[in-house]
Amino acid sequence: MKNIEFSKHALDMIKERDIQEHWISDTIENPDFLEYISDNEIHYIKQINENSNRYLKVVVNPYSQPARIITVFFDRRIKNGPKS
Repeated sequence: MKNIEFSKHALDMIKERDIQEHWISDTIENPDFLEYISDNEIHYIKQINENSNRYLKVVVNPYSQPARIITVFFDRRIKNGPKS
C-alpha cells in the first residue's frame, strides 16, 4: 500500500482483531463497494472469503497526507453486500 499510514488506533485494532495486512490492502485496492461518509472519510468494504465471508471495513481519511487509515473492523451489520 503506497502513500498510506495507519493511526495508532488502526494498528491496535489490526492486532486485537487479528486482521491480516493483505486483507486491508486488497480491500483498499479492490473494494466490493465504497461508502462516502463525509469529505474526509471513505469506507472501503470487501468480503473476505478467508474469514467466513465476513465484510471488512477500512475507514480512510483520503485527504490527509499521506492518506490515513483511521480504523479497521469486520462489520457485522453487513450481511449480503451493500445497502440499496
